[in-house]
Amino acid sequence: QVQLVESGGRLVQAGDSLRLSCAASGRTFGNNGMAWFRQAPGKERECIAIISRSGGSTYYADSVKDRFTINRDNTKNTVYLQMNSLKPEDTAVYYCAATTAVVPRTSPSVYHSWGQGTQVTVSS
Repeated sequence: QVQLVESGGRLVQAGDSLRLSCAASGRTFGNNGMAWFRQAPGKERECIAIISRSGGSTYYADSVKDRFTINRDNTKNTVYLQMNSLKPEDTAVYYCAATTAVVPRTSPSVYHSWGQGTQVTVSS
């Protein structure tokens, strides 16, 4: 398993950009698919982006497609989420998560390691 720590969340204006980082500790980072989730008050946790072990495959939720980009640097044990054209509805706590599943999925249940989350607030 790996330990994850997110950073980069803050208060921004609609239309702004942010880059979130997730730093991982553990020698097995390269064997983990990684994902970003978010959770707004009163709503269920939503998977918004997934990246495969090698970084060769990605998934995006429709709500963020064409605005957000996930990537990873396995030499630095870090996964990133670049967020552009932010909207007030993007306001949430953002979490990174890791899975050893061969085929990563959007269900939170397949992720064995989670960060503590970083707050992103987008004002109008």
